[in-house]
Amino acid sequence: MLINYKTYLIFLFGSLAVSIGLQMLLPFPYGLIAALAIFIVFPLFLRNRAMKRMGGMGSDVGGGGSGGGFFGQSQGIKYICLACNNKYKGGMCPRCGSKMKRADF
Repeated sequence: MLINYKTYLIFLFGSLAVSIGLQMLLPFPYGLIAALAIFIVFPLFLRNRAMKRMGGMGSDVGGGGSGGGFFGQSQGIKYICLACNNKYKGGMCPRCGSKMKRADF
């Protein structure tokens, strides 16, 4: 998963405490609206923070979610031709010209 459960639970219970506090301070309709807004905004904030940390969608730093790999290795996807078993990158096999392929991670 993108974010660990401990951080998510901390933010969840923190937002619960803040929303209960706002409901006690503000009159009825405004406290309820503020509590609902907090429960909508906090998960979005957590998701955006996790995606930026991983370099996925929505970040200005990374280049998509297909790089990364394990321990910072960015090798991309290689394909194996089903006709001649040639390993290659790209759309069509350079050896036989076949487009039948399977991904090799």
